[in-house]
Amino acid sequence: MEKKSVWEILVPTTFGPKTKKGQGKPNNPVKVRYHQVWDKKVKEISGGLTVHSPSKGSWIAPTGEVFDERMIPVKIICTREEFEKIIDFTLDYYGQLMVLGYKISDEFIMKSTKEQTNE
Repeated sequence: MEKKSVWEILVPTTFGPKTKKGQGKPNNPVKVRYHQVWDKKVKEISGGLTVHSPSKGSWIAPTGEVFDERMIPVKIICTREEFEKIIDFTLDYYGQLMVLGYKISDEFIMKSTKEQTNE
């Protein structure tokens, strides 16, 4: 069984330039309901997620273009393979040119009460 790690991905708050018909229009804000579908898919892949408040970010594309945008940090515990699926899904779902995701830690403690584990 592949080892799980704690990961974080920065989810966009606006649609990207590769947005497909029916998703929204590039540079338009993403509605909460649209984000909720993403949340559901990520839960299916990883088993859960922690969504944080949006943060202001800035990055320079390989073309030299500067992007200033708000992003939503989301923490996920999953395998690298599952995280790759989440990144690929995020790129397509939001029509992005680039999505940043990174490993936070290989070590974490997740405990349950006896009532939770039925022991």
